[in-house]
Amino acid sequence: MGSRSERFIWIGGLLRRQEVLVFLPAVTLFAFWAGGERMLVLTALGLPVVLLALVLPGRDAAAPEGLGGLAQRPQIIATLDGFLGGAESAGRTTGCLVVQIDDLCCLLERHGRAAWTEVIARSAERISAALRQGDSLGWLGGGSFAIALRHARRLEVEELMQLAVRMQAALAPPIHAGAARIEVTCCVGFCPADRAPSPSGRALLEAAQIAAEEARRAGPGSLRSYAPEMAGLRASRCALAAELQTALEEGQIRPWFQPQICTDTGAISGFEALARWLHPRRGLLHPADFLDALVEAGLAERLGEVMLQQSLRALQDWDRAGLRVPTVGVNFSAAELRNPRLVDKLRWELDRFDLTPDRLSVEILETVVAETDSDIVVQTVASLARLGCGIDLDDFGTGHASIGNIRRFTVRRLKVDRSFISRVDEDRDQQRMLSAILSLAERLGLDTLAEGVETPGEHAMVAQLGCGHVQGFGIARPMPFEDTLDWIARRQASLSSMPRIGHRAG
Repeated sequence: MGSRSERFIWIGGLLRRQEVLVFLPAVTLFAFWAGGERMLVLTALGLPVVLLALVLPGRDAAAPEGLGGLAQRPQIIATLDGFLGGAESAGRTTGCLVVQIDDLCCLLERHGRAAWTEVIARSAERISAALRQGDSLGWLGGGSFAIALRHARRLEVEELMQLAVRMQAALAPPIHAGAARIEVTCCVGFCPADRAPSPSGRALLEAAQIAAEEARRAGPGSLRSYAPEMAGLRASRCALAAELQTALEEGQIRPWFQPQICTDTGAISGFEALARWLHPRRGLLHPADFLDALVEAGLAERLGEVMLQQSLRALQDWDRAGLRVPTVGVNFSAAELRNPRLVDKLRWELDRFDLTPDRLSVEILETVVAETDSDIVVQTVASLARLGCGIDLDDFGTGHASIGNIRRFTVRRLKVDRSFISRVDEDRDQQRMLSAILSLAERLGLDTLAEGVETPGEHAMVAQLGCGHVQGFGIARPMPFEDTLDWIARRQASLSSMPRIGHRAG
Protein backbone atom coordinates (compact mmCIF):
# COMPACT_ATOMS: atom_id res chain seq x y z
CA MET A 1 0.00 0.00 0.00
CA GLY A 2 3.00 2.30 0.07
CA SER A 3 4.75 4.05 2.92
CA ARG A 4 3.50 4.22 6.48
CA SER A 5 2.41 7.87 6.03
CA GLU A 6 0.38 6.91 2.96
CA ARG A 7 -1.30 4.12 4.94
CA PHE A 8 -2.24 6.60 7.68
CA ILE A 9 -3.66 9.01 5.08
CA TRP A 10 -5.74 6.17 3.58
CA ILE A 11 -7.03 5.11 7.00
CA GLY A 12 -7.86 8.73 7.90
CA GLY A 13 -9.82 9.13 4.69
CA LEU A 14 -11.72 5.93 5.39
CA LEU A 15 -12.54 7.02 8.94
CA ARG A 16 -13.86 10.35 7.66
CA ARG A 17 -16.64 8.53 5.85
CA GLN A 18 -19.77 9.09 7.96
CA GLU A 19 -20.95 5.51 7.25
CA VAL A 20 -18.24 4.26 9.64
CA LEU A 21 -20.38 5.48 12.55
CA VAL A 22 -22.80 2.62 11.84
CA PHE A 23 -20.17 0.15 13.08
CA LEU A 24 -19.70 1.78 16.49
CA PRO A 25 -21.90 -0.76 18.37
CA ALA A 26 -20.05 -3.74 16.84
CA VAL A 27 -16.64 -2.25 17.65
CA THR A 28 -17.77 -1.62 21.23
CA LEU A 29 -18.91 -5.25 21.68
CA PHE A 30 -15.62 -6.49 20.24
CA ALA A 31 -13.75 -4.35 22.77
CA PHE A 32 -15.72 -5.96 25.62
CA TRP A 33 -14.99 -9.45 24.29
CA ALA A 34 -11.28 -8.72 23.88
CA GLY A 35 -10.53 -6.68 26.99
CA GLY A 36 -13.43 -6.83 29.42
CA GLU A 37 -15.25 -3.97 31.09
CA ARG A 38 -12.22 -1.66 31.24
CA MET A 39 -11.70 -1.82 27.47
CA LEU A 40 -15.47 -1.46 26.94
CA VAL A 41 -15.58 1.80 28.91
CA LEU A 42 -12.50 3.23 27.17
CA THR A 43 -13.84 2.33 23.71
CA ALA A 44 -17.37 3.57 24.36
CA LEU A 45 -16.10 6.94 25.60
CA GLY A 46 -13.17 7.51 23.32
CA LEU A 47 -14.01 6.10 19.89
CA PRO A 48 -17.03 8.34 19.11
CA VAL A 49 -14.97 11.43 19.95
CA VAL A 50 -12.15 10.33 17.66
CA LEU A 51 -14.45 9.47 14.77
CA LEU A 52 -16.48 12.69 15.03
CA ALA A 53 -13.29 14.72 15.14
CA LEU A 54 -12.28 13.08 11.87
CA VAL A 55 -15.72 13.20 10.22
CA LEU A 56 -16.81 16.75 10.98
CA PRO A 57 -13.82 18.63 9.54
CA GLY A 58 -14.19 16.70 6.31
CA ARG A 59 -17.74 17.87 5.70
CA ASP A 60 -18.14 20.60 3.06
CA ALA A 61 -21.36 22.35 4.02
CA ALA A 62 -20.44 25.85 2.92
CA ALA A 63 -19.96 25.84 -0.84
CA PRO A 64 -22.73 24.90 -3.27
CA GLU A 65 -21.98 22.27 -5.87
CA GLY A 66 -19.60 23.66 -8.45
CA LEU A 67 -17.91 26.17 -6.11
CA GLY A 68 -15.89 23.76 -3.98
CA GLY A 69 -12.74 24.52 -5.98
CA LEU A 70 -12.93 28.30 -5.58
CA ALA A 71 -10.79 30.14 -3.08
CA GLN A 72 -12.59 31.51 -0.04
CA ARG A 73 -11.92 34.53 2.14
CA PRO A 74 -8.63 33.39 3.80
CA GLN A 75 -7.17 32.31 0.46
CA ILE A 76 -8.21 35.55 -1.26
CA ILE A 77 -6.63 37.61 1.52
CA ALA A 78 -3.42 35.56 1.21
CA THR A 79 -3.44 36.04 -2.58
CA LEU A 80 -3.90 39.81 -2.21
CA ASP A 81 -1.06 39.92 0.34
CA GLY A 82 1.15 38.13 -2.20
CA PHE A 83 0.10 40.49 -5.01
CA LEU A 84 0.73 43.52 -2.79
CA GLY A 85 4.22 42.31 -1.89
CA GLY A 86 5.11 41.48 -5.50
CA ALA A 87 3.70 44.76 -6.78
CA GLU A 88 5.64 46.83 -4.28
CA SER A 89 8.95 45.16 -5.16
CA ALA A 90 8.32 45.53 -8.91
CA GLY A 91 7.04 49.11 -8.80
CA ARG A 92 3.53 48.00 -9.82
CA THR A 93 0.07 48.06 -8.24
CA THR A 94 -2.93 45.81 -7.68
CA GLY A 95 -6.58 46.02 -6.66
CA CYS A 96 -9.68 44.09 -5.67
CA LEU A 97 -13.23 43.80 -7.01
CA VAL A 98 -16.27 42.40 -5.21
CA VAL A 99 -19.15 41.28 -7.40
CA GLN A 100 -22.55 40.97 -5.67
CA ILE A 101 -25.42 39.30 -7.57
CA ASP A 102 -28.63 41.32 -7.19
CA ASP A 103 -31.88 40.13 -5.59
CA LEU A 104 -30.74 36.63 -4.68
CA CYS A 105 -33.37 36.38 -1.94
CA CYS A 106 -36.13 37.00 -4.49
CA LEU A 107 -34.55 34.47 -6.83
CA LEU A 108 -34.50 31.83 -4.07
CA GLU A 109 -38.10 32.59 -3.14
CA ARG A 110 -39.36 32.53 -6.73
CA HIS A 111 -37.39 29.64 -8.23
CA GLY A 112 -36.14 27.55 -5.31
CA ARG A 113 -32.78 26.35 -3.98
CA ALA A 114 -31.79 24.33 -7.07
CA ALA A 115 -32.14 27.37 -9.36
CA TRP A 116 -30.30 29.54 -6.81
CA THR A 117 -27.37 27.10 -6.79
CA GLU A 118 -27.36 26.93 -10.59
CA VAL A 119 -27.22 30.72 -10.88
CA ILE A 120 -24.31 30.93 -8.42
CA ALA A 121 -22.36 28.18 -10.19
CA ARG A 122 -22.94 29.58 -13.72
CA SER A 123 -22.10 33.09 -12.53
CA ALA A 124 -18.80 31.83 -11.10
CA GLU A 125 -17.96 30.23 -14.46
CA ARG A 126 -18.75 33.40 -16.40
CA ILE A 127 -16.82 35.68 -14.06
CA SER A 128 -13.84 33.32 -14.19
CA ALA A 129 -13.92 33.31 -18.00
CA ALA A 130 -13.90 37.12 -18.06
CA LEU A 131 -10.81 37.51 -15.86
CA ARG A 132 -7.39 38.51 -17.09
CA GLN A 133 -4.62 35.99 -16.97
CA GLY A 134 -3.23 35.87 -13.45
CA ASP A 135 -6.31 37.25 -11.68
CA SER A 136 -7.77 35.11 -8.89
CA LEU A 137 -11.46 34.49 -8.18
CA GLY A 138 -12.89 33.62 -4.77
CA TRP A 139 -16.33 33.04 -3.29
CA LEU A 140 -17.33 35.04 -0.19
CA GLY A 141 -20.63 33.28 0.45
CA GLY A 142 -24.15 34.02 -0.75
CA GLY A 143 -23.95 35.79 -4.09
CA SER A 144 -20.62 37.58 -3.46
CA PHE A 145 -17.40 36.94 -5.35
CA ALA A 146 -14.01 38.56 -4.79
CA ILE A 147 -11.45 39.10 -7.54
CA ALA A 148 -7.81 39.63 -6.60
CA LEU A 149 -6.18 41.47 -9.50
CA ARG A 150 -2.65 40.52 -10.50
CA HIS A 151 -0.24 43.41 -10.24
CA ALA A 152 0.03 45.73 -13.23
CA ARG A 153 1.96 48.86 -14.10
CA ARG A 154 -1.22 50.95 -14.13
CA LEU A 155 -4.44 50.06 -12.33
CA GLU A 156 -6.39 53.21 -11.57
CA VAL A 157 -10.11 53.75 -10.99
CA GLU A 158 -10.79 53.98 -14.73
CA GLU A 159 -9.26 50.56 -15.40
CA LEU A 160 -11.11 49.03 -12.47
CA MET A 161 -14.35 50.55 -13.74
CA GLN A 162 -13.79 48.90 -17.13
CA LEU A 163 -13.16 45.54 -15.44
CA ALA A 164 -16.35 45.96 -13.39
CA VAL A 165 -18.37 46.66 -16.54
CA ARG A 166 -16.81 43.56 -18.12
CA MET A 167 -18.04 41.46 -15.18
CA GLN A 168 -21.55 42.85 -15.56
CA ALA A 169 -21.51 42.09 -19.28
CA ALA A 170 -20.35 38.53 -18.59
CA LEU A 171 -23.38 37.95 -16.34
CA ALA A 172 -25.90 39.66 -18.63
CA PRO A 173 -27.00 36.66 -20.81
CA PRO A 174 -29.92 34.77 -19.22
CA ILE A 175 -29.15 31.68 -17.16
CA HIS A 176 -31.36 28.65 -17.72
CA ALA A 177 -32.17 26.68 -14.57
CA GLY A 178 -34.59 23.91 -15.39
CA ALA A 179 -37.55 25.52 -17.11
CA ALA A 180 -36.71 28.98 -15.71
CA ARG A 181 -34.95 31.66 -17.75
CA ILE A 182 -33.30 33.92 -15.20
CA GLU A 183 -31.95 37.41 -15.90
CA VAL A 184 -28.96 38.19 -13.69
CA THR A 185 -27.58 41.60 -12.77
CA CYS A 186 -24.87 42.48 -10.30
CA CYS A 187 -23.42 45.34 -8.31
CA VAL A 188 -19.66 45.76 -8.23
CA GLY A 189 -17.48 47.51 -5.68
CA PHE A 190 -13.76 47.95 -6.23
CA CYS A 191 -10.68 49.45 -4.66
CA PRO A 192 -7.19 50.08 -6.07
CA ALA A 193 -4.36 49.24 -3.69
CA ASP A 194 -3.31 52.86 -3.20
CA ARG A 195 -6.77 53.75 -1.82
CA ALA A 196 -7.02 50.92 0.71
CA PRO A 197 -6.98 51.95 4.39
CA SER A 198 -3.76 49.99 4.92
CA PRO A 199 -1.37 47.97 2.70
CA SER A 200 -2.76 44.53 3.54
CA GLY A 201 -4.89 41.98 1.73
CA ARG A 202 -7.55 42.08 4.45
CA ALA A 203 -7.89 45.87 4.29
CA LEU A 204 -8.04 45.82 0.48
CA LEU A 205 -10.76 43.15 0.43
CA GLU A 206 -12.81 44.91 3.12
CA ALA A 207 -12.57 48.19 1.22
CA ALA A 208 -13.91 46.53 -1.93
CA GLN A 209 -16.71 44.95 0.10
CA ILE A 210 -17.66 48.32 1.58
CA ALA A 211 -17.80 49.74 -1.96
CA ALA A 212 -19.99 46.81 -3.05
CA GLU A 213 -22.38 47.50 -0.15
CA GLU A 214 -22.67 51.13 -1.26
CA ALA A 215 -23.34 49.96 -4.82
CA ARG A 216 -26.08 47.64 -3.57
CA ARG A 217 -27.66 50.50 -1.63
CA ALA A 218 -27.70 52.57 -4.83
CA GLY A 219 -29.74 49.92 -6.65
CA PRO A 220 -29.32 46.87 -8.93
CA GLY A 221 -26.52 47.10 -11.48
CA SER A 222 -24.65 49.90 -9.68
CA LEU A 223 -20.88 50.38 -9.51
CA ARG A 224 -18.92 52.08 -6.74
CA SER A 225 -15.27 52.84 -6.09
CA TYR A 226 -14.07 52.82 -2.49
CA ALA A 227 -13.71 56.20 -0.81
CA PRO A 228 -12.49 56.74 2.77
CA GLU A 229 -15.78 58.32 3.91
CA MET A 230 -17.60 55.07 3.07
CA ALA A 231 -16.00 53.39 6.08
CA GLY A 232 -17.36 56.11 8.35
CA LEU A 233 -20.85 55.76 6.90
CA ARG A 234 -20.69 52.01 7.36
CA ALA A 235 -19.57 52.40 10.97
CA SER A 236 -22.45 54.82 11.60
CA ARG A 237 -24.96 52.38 10.12
CA CYS A 238 -23.53 49.53 12.20
CA ALA A 239 -23.78 51.67 15.34
CA LEU A 240 -27.39 52.59 14.48
CA ALA A 241 -28.21 48.92 13.86
CA ALA A 242 -26.83 48.03 17.31
CA GLU A 243 -28.80 50.89 18.83
CA LEU A 244 -31.99 49.69 17.14
CA GLN A 245 -31.39 46.15 18.39
CA THR A 246 -31.06 47.47 21.91
CA ALA A 247 -34.17 49.65 21.49
CA LEU A 248 -36.24 46.64 20.43
CA GLU A 249 -34.99 44.45 23.26
CA GLU A 250 -35.43 47.13 25.95
CA GLY A 251 -38.92 48.23 24.87
CA GLN A 252 -37.94 51.68 23.59
CA ILE A 253 -39.73 50.86 20.32
CA ARG A 254 -43.36 49.99 20.92
CA PRO A 255 -46.80 50.51 19.41
CA TRP A 256 -48.86 53.63 19.77
CA PHE A 257 -52.52 53.19 18.94
CA GLN A 258 -54.74 55.30 16.69
CA PRO A 259 -58.51 54.69 16.88
CA GLN A 260 -60.78 53.81 13.98
CA ILE A 261 -64.44 54.84 14.09
CA CYS A 262 -67.53 53.41 12.39
CA THR A 263 -69.25 56.18 10.39
CA ASP A 264 -72.71 54.66 10.91
CA THR A 265 -72.68 54.39 14.70
CA GLY A 266 -69.67 56.42 15.87
CA ALA A 267 -68.50 53.39 17.83
CA ILE A 268 -64.86 52.32 18.01
CA SER A 269 -64.26 49.70 15.31
CA GLY A 270 -60.61 49.15 16.10
CA PHE A 271 -57.15 50.60 16.64
CA GLU A 272 -54.11 50.60 14.36
CA ALA A 273 -50.74 49.89 15.97
CA LEU A 274 -48.06 52.34 14.80
CA ALA A 275 -44.40 52.03 15.78
CA ARG A 276 -42.84 54.78 17.88
CA TRP A 277 -39.30 54.96 19.26
CA LEU A 278 -38.93 56.72 22.59
CA HIS A 279 -35.24 57.54 22.12
CA PRO A 280 -33.31 58.23 25.34
CA ARG A 281 -31.64 61.34 23.82
CA ARG A 282 -33.70 62.40 20.78
CA GLY A 283 -37.16 61.94 22.25
CA LEU A 284 -40.13 60.50 20.35
CA LEU A 285 -39.24 59.30 16.83
CA HIS A 286 -41.68 58.36 14.07
CA PRO A 287 -41.10 55.46 11.63
CA ALA A 288 -39.81 57.85 8.96
CA ASP A 289 -36.85 58.54 11.26
CA PHE A 290 -35.74 54.94 11.75
CA LEU A 291 -37.68 52.42 9.64
CA ASP A 292 -35.31 52.37 6.63
CA ALA A 293 -32.30 51.82 8.89
CA LEU A 294 -34.17 49.10 10.76
CA VAL A 295 -35.04 47.25 7.54
CA GLU A 296 -31.47 47.57 6.28
CA ALA A 297 -30.19 46.16 9.57
CA GLY A 298 -32.35 43.06 9.03
CA LEU A 299 -34.56 43.84 12.03
CA ALA A 300 -37.91 44.14 10.22
CA GLU A 301 -39.12 40.76 11.43
CA ARG A 302 -38.04 41.48 14.99
CA LEU A 303 -40.00 44.75 14.87
CA GLY A 304 -42.99 42.78 13.59
CA GLU A 305 -42.75 40.39 16.54
CA VAL A 306 -42.62 43.27 19.03
CA MET A 307 -45.57 45.06 17.43
CA LEU A 308 -47.67 41.89 17.24
CA GLN A 309 -47.04 40.75 20.80
CA GLN A 310 -47.66 44.17 22.35
CA SER A 311 -50.76 44.75 20.22
CA LEU A 312 -52.28 41.43 21.29
CA ARG A 313 -51.40 42.22 24.89
CA ALA A 314 -53.22 45.55 24.48
CA LEU A 315 -56.33 43.72 23.23
CA GLN A 316 -56.17 41.42 26.23
CA ASP A 317 -55.80 44.36 28.63
CA TRP A 318 -58.71 46.26 27.02
CA ASP A 319 -60.87 43.16 27.45
CA ARG A 320 -59.88 42.84 31.10
CA ALA A 321 -60.75 46.52 31.64
CA GLY A 322 -64.20 45.96 30.14
CA LEU A 323 -63.48 48.24 27.17
CA ARG A 324 -64.88 47.22 23.81
CA VAL A 325 -62.20 47.19 21.07
CA PRO A 326 -63.17 44.78 18.27
CA THR A 327 -59.83 44.60 16.44
CA VAL A 328 -56.28 45.85 16.34
CA GLY A 329 -54.49 46.38 13.03
CA VAL A 330 -50.80 45.43 12.70
CA ASN A 331 -48.70 46.17 9.63
CA PHE A 332 -46.78 43.26 8.07
CA SER A 333 -43.85 43.85 5.73
CA ALA A 334 -43.11 41.90 2.56
CA ALA A 335 -40.19 40.21 4.37
CA GLU A 336 -42.51 38.96 7.12
CA LEU A 337 -45.07 37.72 4.60
CA ARG A 338 -42.34 35.68 2.87
CA ASN A 339 -41.80 33.73 6.08
CA PRO A 340 -43.61 30.39 5.61
CA ARG A 341 -43.83 30.04 9.41
CA LEU A 342 -45.74 33.30 9.89
CA VAL A 343 -49.18 31.67 10.06
CA ASP A 344 -48.09 29.18 12.71
CA LYS A 345 -46.44 31.98 14.68
CA LEU A 346 -49.63 34.09 14.60
CA ARG A 347 -51.77 31.12 15.58
CA TRP A 348 -49.49 30.43 18.54
CA GLU A 349 -49.49 34.08 19.66
CA LEU A 350 -53.29 34.32 19.43
CA ASP A 351 -53.64 31.16 21.51
CA ARG A 352 -51.13 32.49 24.03
CA PHE A 353 -53.21 35.63 24.58
CA ASP A 354 -56.50 33.70 24.40
CA LEU A 355 -57.76 35.76 21.44
CA THR A 356 -59.73 34.70 18.37
CA PRO A 357 -58.16 35.42 14.93
CA ASP A 358 -60.91 37.87 13.95
CA ARG A 359 -59.53 40.28 16.58
CA LEU A 360 -56.39 40.78 14.44
CA SER A 361 -56.36 42.84 11.24
CA VAL A 362 -53.34 42.11 9.04
CA GLU A 363 -52.44 45.34 7.24
CA ILE A 364 -50.53 45.01 3.95
CA LEU A 365 -49.31 47.94 1.87
CA GLU A 366 -50.89 48.17 -1.55
CA THR A 367 -47.40 48.41 -3.06
CA VAL A 368 -46.66 44.90 -1.71
CA VAL A 369 -49.81 43.52 -3.35
CA ALA A 370 -49.19 45.38 -6.63
CA GLU A 371 -45.51 44.50 -7.01
CA THR A 372 -45.16 40.97 -5.66
CA ASP A 373 -45.35 37.92 -7.88
CA SER A 374 -44.35 35.63 -5.03
CA ASP A 375 -46.54 32.59 -4.56
CA ILE A 376 -45.24 32.33 -0.99
CA VAL A 377 -46.64 35.77 -0.09
CA VAL A 378 -49.98 34.97 -1.74
CA GLN A 379 -50.23 31.63 0.06
CA THR A 380 -49.31 33.19 3.39
CA VAL A 381 -51.97 35.89 3.09
CA ALA A 382 -54.57 33.33 1.98
CA SER A 383 -53.69 31.16 5.00
CA LEU A 384 -54.07 34.15 7.32
CA ALA A 385 -57.52 34.84 5.83
CA ARG A 386 -58.50 31.17 6.29
CA LEU A 387 -57.29 31.37 9.87
CA GLY A 388 -59.86 34.13 10.38
CA CYS A 389 -57.71 37.28 10.40
CA GLY A 390 -58.99 40.29 8.50
CA ILE A 391 -56.82 41.41 5.56
CA ASP A 392 -56.66 45.21 5.15
CA LEU A 393 -55.10 46.75 2.03
CA ASP A 394 -53.25 49.80 3.34
CA ASP A 395 -52.65 53.09 1.44
CA PHE A 396 -55.07 52.02 -1.29
CA GLY A 397 -54.68 54.12 -4.43
CA THR A 398 -50.90 54.50 -4.25
CA GLY A 399 -49.74 51.11 -5.53
CA HIS A 400 -51.92 50.40 -8.58
CA ALA A 401 -53.15 47.03 -7.34
CA SER A 402 -55.42 45.35 -9.89
CA ILE A 403 -58.85 43.93 -9.09
CA GLY A 404 -57.33 40.50 -9.73
CA ASN A 405 -54.69 41.12 -7.05
CA ILE A 406 -57.32 42.32 -4.60
CA ARG A 407 -59.16 39.04 -5.10
CA ARG A 408 -55.96 36.97 -5.10
CA PHE A 409 -54.96 38.37 -1.70
CA THR A 410 -58.42 37.79 -0.16
CA VAL A 411 -58.66 41.43 0.93
CA ARG A 412 -61.44 42.24 3.42
CA ARG A 413 -61.12 46.03 3.60
CA LEU A 414 -59.60 48.87 1.58
CA LYS A 415 -57.87 51.62 3.54
CA VAL A 416 -58.17 54.64 1.22
CA ASP A 417 -54.98 56.70 1.20
CA ARG A 418 -54.90 60.18 2.72
CA SER A 419 -54.20 61.72 -0.71
CA PHE A 420 -57.83 60.95 -1.72
CA ILE A 421 -59.26 62.32 1.54
CA SER A 422 -57.52 65.68 1.85
CA ARG A 423 -59.99 68.54 1.23
CA VAL A 424 -62.61 66.07 -0.04
CA ASP A 425 -65.32 68.29 1.46
CA GLU A 426 -64.19 71.21 -0.75
CA ASP A 427 -62.85 69.60 -3.94
CA ARG A 428 -65.37 68.15 -6.40
CA ASP A 429 -62.68 66.13 -8.20
CA GLN A 430 -61.67 64.54 -4.90
CA GLN A 431 -65.30 63.67 -4.24
CA ARG A 432 -65.67 62.00 -7.65
CA MET A 433 -62.44 60.03 -7.18
CA LEU A 434 -63.37 58.88 -3.69
CA SER A 435 -66.90 58.02 -4.83
CA ALA A 436 -65.46 55.83 -7.60
CA ILE A 437 -63.21 53.98 -5.13
CA LEU A 438 -66.06 53.41 -2.70
CA SER A 439 -68.33 52.20 -5.53
CA LEU A 440 -65.65 49.71 -6.63
CA ALA A 441 -65.30 48.43 -3.07
CA GLU A 442 -69.08 48.04 -2.75
CA ARG A 443 -69.28 46.05 -5.99
CA LEU A 444 -66.47 43.78 -4.75
CA GLY A 445 -68.12 43.33 -1.35
CA LEU A 446 -65.26 45.05 0.51
CA ASP A 447 -65.42 47.24 3.59
CA THR A 448 -63.69 50.65 3.47
CA LEU A 449 -61.76 52.96 5.81
CA ALA A 450 -60.65 56.52 5.07
CA GLU A 451 -57.14 57.29 6.35
CA GLY A 452 -55.94 60.71 7.39
CA VAL A 453 -59.30 62.33 8.20
CA GLU A 454 -58.34 65.62 9.84
CA THR A 455 -61.40 67.90 9.83
CA PRO A 456 -65.11 67.59 10.66
CA GLY A 457 -65.87 68.45 7.02
CA GLU A 458 -63.77 65.58 5.69
CA HIS A 459 -65.35 63.23 8.25
CA ALA A 460 -68.85 64.25 7.23
CA MET A 461 -68.17 63.97 3.48
CA VAL A 462 -66.54 60.51 3.54
CA ALA A 463 -69.45 59.27 5.68
CA GLN A 464 -71.95 60.80 3.26
CA LEU A 465 -70.23 59.13 0.30
CA GLY A 466 -70.56 55.73 2.01
CA CYS A 467 -67.15 55.02 3.57
CA GLY A 468 -67.56 52.57 6.43
CA HIS A 469 -64.84 53.72 8.82
CA VAL A 470 -62.55 56.72 9.45
CA GLN A 471 -59.15 57.21 11.04
CA GLY A 472 -56.98 60.28 11.44
CA PHE A 473 -55.99 63.29 13.53
CA GLY A 474 -59.58 64.57 13.30
CA ILE A 475 -60.59 61.58 15.43
CA ALA A 476 -57.48 61.21 17.59
CA ARG A 477 -53.72 61.15 17.26
CA PRO A 478 -51.78 57.93 17.94
CA MET A 479 -51.31 57.47 21.68
CA PRO A 480 -49.48 55.10 24.04
CA PHE A 481 -51.53 52.27 25.46
CA GLU A 482 -51.87 53.95 28.86
CA ASP A 483 -53.69 56.91 27.28
CA THR A 484 -56.10 54.72 25.32
CA LEU A 485 -57.90 53.62 28.48
CA ASP A 486 -59.24 57.08 29.30
CA TRP A 487 -59.87 57.89 25.63
CA ILE A 488 -62.00 54.76 25.11
CA ALA A 489 -63.93 55.38 28.32
CA ARG A 490 -64.67 58.98 27.28
CA ARG A 491 -65.72 57.89 23.80
CA GLN A 492 -68.07 55.23 25.09
CA ALA A 493 -69.55 57.64 27.64
CA SER A 494 -70.20 60.25 24.96
CA LEU A 495 -71.96 57.71 22.75
CA SER A 496 -74.15 56.45 25.58
CA SER A 497 -75.25 60.01 26.37
CA MET A 498 -76.30 60.82 22.79
CA PRO A 499 -80.09 61.01 22.24
CA ARG A 500 -81.60 58.09 20.34
CA ILE A 501 -84.73 58.00 18.18
CA GLY A 502 -87.74 56.77 20.19
CA HIS A 503 -86.27 57.72 23.56
CA ARG A 504 -87.12 60.89 25.52
CA ALA A 505 -84.31 62.86 27.06
CA GLY A 506 -84.37 62.71 30.85
